[in-house]
Amino acid sequence: MATHVTMPTRRPARAPTPTRHGHTPLAWAMPLTLGVILGFWAFFIKRDGGATTGGQIWLGVVSGVAFAVLCYALVQVRWALPRELRAAAFGVLTGGAVGFLYSLHDNSVLASGLLGLVVGAGMFCTMFYLYYTREN
Repeated sequence: MATHVTMPTRRPARAPTPTRHGHTPLAWAMPLTLGVILGFWAFFIKRDGGATTGGQIWLGVVSGVAFAVLCYALVQVRWALPRELRAAAFGVLTGGAVGFLYSLHDNSVLASGLLGLVVGAGMFCTMFYLYYTREN
């Protein structure tokens, strides 16, 4: 006995719906929050329980603003990058920030670079896994 099968019809190709990645309040609020946290952290590391100086304040402000600008720039261009490069960019940003904060403790450049490299590699692996398993 034959069964009835409906043949699929060809539909005209539709353009994908445009998405606005990076244009939400979270796109600027998250880098701003992370910049403030990093700035205060750098300030308190350099202060080390002593008196507050203008140089310490400027260190915190400049490092916080620089980190916030880099985070915001990465958020704006991340969807234009392939997943490997996107994961590497997050790894470099995270590893650089951790290495910088560790260097403020008067540790050697080698130790700071090694810690930044290890943390950056971990962030690269994490972000690559997340992008690889959640993208089409």
